[in-house]
Amino acid sequence: MARKKNRSKIRTEFRKKHQGRARDADLTREFKTGDTERLADAHHGERVSGKGALTRHRTVFGDAIDDSNAGLNVQLDSDDALIAGRVLSVHGLQSRVMGDDGVVYSCTVRQLLKSLSTDQRHVIATGDRVAIRTADNQEGMIERVEPRSHVLSRTSRGRQHVIVANVDWLMIVTSAAEPGLKPGLVDRFLLTAEHFGITPIICINKIDLVDAAEYQQLVGTFGQLGYRVLTCSAETGQGIDFLRQVIANRETAVVGQSGVGKSSLLNVIEPGLALRVSSVSSENQKGRHTTTAAKLIPLSSGGFVVDTPGIRQFQLWDITPGEVSALMPDLRPYVSGCRYSDCLHLDEDQCVVKDAVADGRIDARRYDSYCHLLEEDLMNKGR
Repeated sequence: MARKKNRSKIRTEFRKKHQGRARDADLTREFKTGDTERLADAHHGERVSGKGALTRHRTVFGDAIDDSNAGLNVQLDSDDALIAGRVLSVHGLQSRVMGDDGVVYSCTVRQLLKSLSTDQRHVIATGDRVAIRTADNQEGMIERVEPRSHVLSRTSRGRQHVIVANVDWLMIVTSAAEPGLKPGLVDRFLLTAEHFGITPIICINKIDLVDAAEYQQLVGTFGQLGYRVLTCSAETGQGIDFLRQVIANRETAVVGQSGVGKSSLLNVIEPGLALRVSSVSSENQKGRHTTTAAKLIPLSSGGFVVDTPGIRQFQLWDITPGEVSALMPDLRPYVSGCRYSDCLHLDEDQCVVKDAVADGRIDARRYDSYCHLLEEDLMNKGR
């Protein structure tokens, strides 16, 4: 991919650990021994202007990016002819990238790209569109990451963990039994989908293990909110044909807790994948991790899916407590009627949201999920 444009300089911040040694540890010793010539060099090399070795800012060639979803605040430039590609999976320092030439390359990441300051745990994510420099032995180097359109992220150790980038649909897989359905986890995925502009689908797997009528009310609640809910079984094949049609020609991330059958569903939807699966623990009804890294999988029907590792906890990223109610379609119509503009709908008086719950206009389970989520978020922020 040849990129012809005028190269522009931009001042950007680097990660602290990549700035190099900030100060020579021997300066005091050299001062006492009278090495004035060496000290003069150090003095001139560390300027007060902030452009010397003590600063974390550097000048690079590229374009500024003003988009929180882009991941980085600068897009690096390059004069070389590069190949465009899509990241299939990330494994530590190595990434598998499918180039537009149809070849899958094993790629490292350009040192300058790794050094740029970012809130992300990793600078490369599955689904990223990248530009790579290649060699003759199917190895390459990721030189640039293109701006992202939609991302699925969560908070991990105070930083952004991008699970997958550039998807338009989110298939939230849960199970009717073994393990049981967790509506609160589904709500967190729905909030994230709303926040990042991704269309969600709720897929209840293992419906053959229970009486489907048990979930009729829950399915109806999500359906009334405008969410598409599918009941299916990877074991019996129930609902699989319809699910296959729904995700055809889409770019879909498949998420859910361990043991709900994400990989089993994909094996049935796309015969021949042979993704690893395992049974649920009989002691605690928790799934065992078999998918260790997000993996982009092209579909024969068009589009692709991303099989992701099982998630037991999903802490929201870049969503403040005050934004949560506006991201829930059942609470959203009432938030503007509260007495206080910053009402969190917990213990405030004259709260229209709480009145709507009492009158049965808002589902009590959804409101309980909202309160639980918000209180957890506030406690994490030290309130």
